This record gives sequence, structure tokens and C-alpha cells, in this order.
Amino acid sequence: MKLRFDLENIDKTAGELLSSFPETRIFAFYGEMGAGKTTFIKAMCQQAGVEEIITSPTFSLVNEYRSKNNGGKVFFHFDFFRIDALEEVMDMGYEDYFYSDSMCFIEWPEKIAGLLPEETLRLKIEVLETGERQLRTL
Repeated sequence: MKLRFDLENIDKTAGELLSSFPETRIFAFYGEMGAGKTTFIKAMCQQAGVEEIITSPTFSLVNEYRSKNNGGKVFFHFDFFRIDALEEVMDMGYEDYFYSDSMCFIEWPEKIAGLLPEETLRLKIEVLETGERQLRTL
């Protein structure tokens, strides 16, 4: 799967991704710094009914959001950029998140590659010369 988007159609693209993978709970986003991982995750959460302010969990490692629809479905947003050792993720109890019924959106998954569940949908966001982004499955 390959999708192109910019800020004008990011919400539509996020909705398309969610619709294309309705059974997927864990989305891992790869991409360079500034590629738009946080912005895309924000759009996905909004498309799923989250009305809270969505920010990067760079320092807290994980943020929790609830949708206003879907029975208050829970979403976890991870940012593992600052992780230096897998023990940090193990100490936070990553299994409680990854193996729950909640959706998980992960930035910098390469830092925890060995801990990602097999069913994780791996996606890469690339910045094109035009400034658009391309999202593709890995």
C-alpha cells in the first residue's frame, strides 16, 4: 500500500489507513525526524474520534487518549526516540499496552524492534521532493 498526502488531505489519508486495516491494533511508524509521524498519528486519533489535544509523548514515552465515540475506545501513542535500552521499555510494562485491546501508535519503533508483536503494521513516512509525504507499508 502506498498513499500520498499533505496537510490538506492528511485527515482523509488517516481515515483511509484506518479503514484499510480495521482489525489492526498496532501501527509502527518509521521515518526521519520531521517526516510527520506525530502529525499523522494525531490525524489518525482525530479520525477515530479523539477530541483531546494530541501531543508527542517524547518525554513521557506514552500518552493515552479516549475517543468520544466507539464506546470510549483507548489509544496509546508511544515515542521511543529517547530510549537508550530495551530495559526502559520493559520497566514501563510495554506488554500491558501492546497486548491489550487498545490501539497503539508507535514512533521510532526501530528502537524496540525485538519487542514489537508479530501482527504490528509497519509503515514508513517519507518526505518527497514536492514536500508531500508518502506513506507505505513495509
